[in-house]
Amino acid sequence: MRGAVLVALAATVGNLLQGWDNSTIAGSIPYIKKELNLQSQPAVEGLIVAMSIIGGTTITTFSGTVSDIFGRRPMLIMSSILYLLSSIIILWASNVYVLLLARLLDGFGVGLAVTLVPLYISETAPSEMRGQLNTLPQFMGSGGMFLSYCMVFFMSMMDSPSWRLMLGTLSIPAVIYLALTLFFLPESPRWLVSKGKMIEAKQVLQRLRGREDVSGELALLLEGLGVGTETTIEEYIIGPANEITGETDAKEQVTLYGPEEGVSWIAKPVTAGFSSLGMLSRNGSLANQTVPLMDPLVTLFGSVHENMPTTGSTRSFLFPNTASMVSVGENQGRNEQWDEEGDKDGEDSYPEGSRADSDDNLRSPLLSHQHSSMEKGISHWRNSSLVNSGEEGAMGIGGGWQLAYKWSEKIGKDGRKEGGLQRIYLHQEGTIGSQKHSVASSAGIDIHEDEFVQAAALVSQPAVCSKDILGQPSQGLAAIHPSEIAAKGPSCGDLFEPGVKRALIVGVGLQILQQVAGINGVLYYTPQILEQAGVVVLLSSLGLSSASASYLMSILTTFLMLPCIFLAMRLMDVSGRRSILLYTIPILVASLLAFVLGSIVTMDSSLKAVISTGSVMIYLSCFVMGFGVIPNILCAEIFPTRVRGICITICSLTYWIGNITITYSLPVMLNFFGLSGVFTIYAIGCTVSWIFVFLKVPETKAMPLEVITEFFAVGSKND
Repeated sequence: MRGAVLVALAATVGNLLQGWDNSTIAGSIPYIKKELNLQSQPAVEGLIVAMSIIGGTTITTFSGTVSDIFGRRPMLIMSSILYLLSSIIILWASNVYVLLLARLLDGFGVGLAVTLVPLYISETAPSEMRGQLNTLPQFMGSGGMFLSYCMVFFMSMMDSPSWRLMLGTLSIPAVIYLALTLFFLPESPRWLVSKGKMIEAKQVLQRLRGREDVSGELALLLEGLGVGTETTIEEYIIGPANEITGETDAKEQVTLYGPEEGVSWIAKPVTAGFSSLGMLSRNGSLANQTVPLMDPLVTLFGSVHENMPTTGSTRSFLFPNTASMVSVGENQGRNEQWDEEGDKDGEDSYPEGSRADSDDNLRSPLLSHQHSSMEKGISHWRNSSLVNSGEEGAMGIGGGWQLAYKWSEKIGKDGRKEGGLQRIYLHQEGTIGSQKHSVASSAGIDIHEDEFVQAAALVSQPAVCSKDILGQPSQGLAAIHPSEIAAKGPSCGDLFEPGVKRALIVGVGLQILQQVAGINGVLYYTPQILEQAGVVVLLSSLGLSSASASYLMSILTTFLMLPCIFLAMRLMDVSGRRSILLYTIPILVASLLAFVLGSIVTMDSSLKAVISTGSVMIYLSCFVMGFGVIPNILCAEIFPTRVRGICITICSLTYWIGNITITYSLPVMLNFFGLSGVFTIYAIGCTVSWIFVFLKVPETKAMPLEVITEFFAVGSKND
């Protein structure tokens, strides 16, 4: 996965610039006030700080939608250009108006980076390490803060520190970022698929994954184009075809193909269920929670992670020796033969115009007809797009999930048979074990060997052969080109799909509560807060001025953030997003209350400085581990591909509006409530945040993006 890691690192240079900017403006404000005579104009001071946030808010209103039209990469290029332009203007800023203009342009660059980098990483990273890579923006942002505070500290030791030079040095990393976006970053493969650019998407995936055969993941990206599909939960027993026999109607079974020549497996439906997913759906547990007010989605997602390993895995859980149930491994000749047969058999099944001769055409059906025996009423389908390398350890679609298809038939109202293709996301629920005889018997299945597993499945219509696109009931080959779907584009109506609405509640709620916790107010005014807290007492023996002492403490604080973020990076795909939030938010509350007690209780000034400074350091370090990074990670994961840009815009707007409110109001709040009162309000906000996370936020670690959105759809279908 070296390619995905390097691309993520390059993209997050934009976040390094954001952190650099946040710290530089905090450190340069005292010098700006002095030179531009703003001591008696606190509103102008606040506007200089908030102008970057205003710019970020303004550009966020359309950044997601524009990125859906033109792509993620062009928007990141634009972000780097805006960073560079703003830093150059600042170097020649002669008055406050030019400074405000430069800060506005800087805000445009920050807004694009903050909104699109997590989205870009989520769309390029493999599911098993998506959380880890999406922690990089926070790590790089804190790294930028550390480097910036170091620069400000050394400049503050000069006889005449220049705030123009402090802010203008942003141009150096901005040039590097521009070069990376122009010459190194590829376009998001999911965006390319959504526009029907299949060959380009395949080439990008090959680069990101470091292997030639990426057709399995390509098929998954195609399935992510649907919004609001009717999804049901089913249960299966899966084993070698020659080991599972029984009375189950052959029409109901699904044939799965492995890498060895002539080897296949049979998945048979089970009515007396064993899986936690199936029991949740069947027993009505989604409507009747053991924890009052807990969102059913939390329980639904949790039931999956109870049966997952503690680390993301690229191996197939269902068949660890076969890499993927639906791959043909090194038997490329057989695959090519089937593709040719599929083309021949399905020649009349292509909608008119779908075989357009273009560079983006795959020139082969997504699904190939392997065998059909209509006398017996059986249709077996083999997914020729899900071809893995055949090497042990190659992944299915990530996180233990496998993608398969089945052909289903029913009798219509006119008495005629109607057929349709169904897509299945399979997930292992464990081995049968002691339940072997009871479950198998209830399913009418005789098991002769122990080579079988239990699996839960999310079953729905495939996005690539829906009735809306074909204009007729789905039948024959799923040969429709994805550009047919891309032509439809997203619509506002998609936002009202139950699954999308539920995801928006989670995303917007997290962004609001992140700001209520007060992080941006603390970050922007860290030097002043530490100075008021008496930090100068700790460093007076070094002969530093109060301003330089506060900058030095800011350096130490941001430096301590880095190992905390690194730890979060290691835990993000192990413990999970939800668990990290539930464990770190109480520490935020405790640190804020410790600061308040240290401020209101009479004590020695040195002890008071230690408590106050330590509380702020602990608060910032724990915040960046959880609440600082996870809201953006989740917002980039929980929305369907077609509406992801619009939904990200809504969540980002919420972030920026909250950011403006907290930053601009902090000086007023400090005057009215005092530092202790402000921190008490933040502690209450953190408490409310913990309750929201516990009741409403599901765990998404190691799950493919397309599976996550399916869970939101099935968990919200009764809304």
